[in-house]
Amino acid sequence: MKALYRRYRPKTLAEVIGQENVTEPLASSIKKGNFGHAFLLTGPRGCGKTSVARILAHEVNGFKYELEDNYIDIIEIDAASNTGVDNIRDLREKAIIAPVEGKYKVYIIDEVHMLSKSAFNALLKTLEEPPEHVIFIMATTDPQKVPVTIMSRCQVYNFQLASPEAMLKYIKDICKKEKIDIEDEALEIIVKRGGYSFRDTLSLLDQISTISDKKITAKQVQDILGLPQNVFISNLVSSYKNQDLAAIHQAIEKIQNDNISPDVIAEELIRQAVDSIDLQLLSLVPKLSEVKLSPFPLAKLVVALTTPSINAPVVQVVQQNAPVVAPAPAPVKAEPAKTPEPVKAPETPKEEPKTEASSAPAPEPAKAPVLKPTEAPKEESEEAEVTATVAISTDFSSPAELWSHIIENITQKAKPMLKFFKDSEYELLNNTLTIYANHKFNKNQIEKKRGIISEVVPKEIEIVISEDSLRSDDTMSNIADLMGGGEEIQIDE
Repeated sequence: MKALYRRYRPKTLAEVIGQENVTEPLASSIKKGNFGHAFLLTGPRGCGKTSVARILAHEVNGFKYELEDNYIDIIEIDAASNTGVDNIRDLREKAIIAPVEGKYKVYIIDEVHMLSKSAFNALLKTLEEPPEHVIFIMATTDPQKVPVTIMSRCQVYNFQLASPEAMLKYIKDICKKEKIDIEDEALEIIVKRGGYSFRDTLSLLDQISTISDKKITAKQVQDILGLPQNVFISNLVSSYKNQDLAAIHQAIEKIQNDNISPDVIAEELIRQAVDSIDLQLLSLVPKLSEVKLSPFPLAKLVVALTTPSINAPVVQVVQQNAPVVAPAPAPVKAEPAKTPEPVKAPETPKEEPKTEASSAPAPEPAKAPVLKPTEAPKEESEEAEVTATVAISTDFSSPAELWSHIIENITQKAKPMLKFFKDSEYELLNNTLTIYANHKFNKNQIEKKRGIISEVVPKEIEIVISEDSLRSDDTMSNIADLMGGGEEIQIDE
């Protein structure tokens, strides 16, 4: 029995769903007999590029399209396995030969971006001066890799993934035709996991349709696909935002016990970040995208979840009874601060010169609200307690916005240096912006562009460029605990 995606492959342009921006102009040009000699179909995988290429090849020749037909004048080439210049030279030699059955000899080249540079150069000559009886239909998921000289000689049509509503309606109709009894919630999961790709979604539906003779539930679909429940993902997001290491530890144990792939967890978190446009969660996306590529995906996931968000409040430690910053339209006189209740501060305080709260004017007001005083651990040499305030420049609502402006400035004025900044981490603390370059070479490169950084950073903020990493030994210790602990091994040199 044929797979569902093959059984329901469209055979005419009218049957193609969700690509009206492509099918309507193509149908009109074929009807008028006014079409070019080269087409380039671009778009994500599984959205209908190859199907439309085959339909087009048949319709320009007036052939009836059947899935199993084999017309000698329609030649399909997989560029992924025919990348060399010799393959294209062979194509050029055979293209000269006149068609046998139809009016045109049509070459369908799939994944054309996989051709080598020499192969593209060989193909270009034929595209510039094609025989009148030859038509090229090329498809690619990566048009950026297709040379401009090739694209400029083609009619380019851009495909897109189906909308969630259109895809859900499409597979509901197929379930009715195939008599598949399944919950709507289960179909929604299949559509999401299929990435709104027709082929991938139908492949998943084909797999799920055989698991039960009774009504298929969402729980069964989640179990078969190895997916976490929505409540689990929501709790994990909350644990990350609060940096609740105990809750993250429990989540990691559940992932291991339930044999859930870390890749799947990373994909679900990325999807939620994109759907909700949560800035704190979006800062996690770059690290989550590395999980699938890592040889140790679970460890990579733990590192991502235990790295504090760049959008978390930046805390500045000041002495007891120092002026407290409060939101206000203009500088005001600060009243003496009350003795704070003992709580834990983010770091060991350093002694600062004492000031008279009753006479000292308050510093420039910050946009961020005053944090509740927290207890600081006492140093051996001093007994002073501390209170915490948020230290963010008045020109920017968050450290992330400041960093975004720096990246934008580098992009405009020194784009080749952008990689060194994107590979770096940063921290805004006590009106000091520290850029952690993670490497001495990177530090030297960033130092060269200190002037460009200074154009964006307010004057009251000091810029420090370090070759170290932001991640502290304490963070790595937390990660080790989450991964099962372990003793430190001393190696004698």
